Amino acid sequence: MLADDELRDAVLLMFANKQKCPDAMNAAEITDKLGLHSLRHRNWYIQSTCATSGDRLYEGLDWLCGKRAPVV
Repeated sequence: MLADDELRDAVLLMFANKQKCPDAMNAAEITDKLGLHSLRHRNWYIQSTCATSGDRLYEGLDWLCGKRAPVV
């Protein structure tokens, strides 16, 4: 999907959910497993979260808002 020409300027925010689970992969492990370092020409970010408690959801959304393209 990220290779689609219409999404070439899109930023990528991933929520790493279930971070309170003992076997959850952390953001660095997810980055490695998904090969996100290969996305050299794209802004991306992984935010560790726990959706049931809402922990750190707003931090990811704040990052995304900061990456918005200006309205012309």
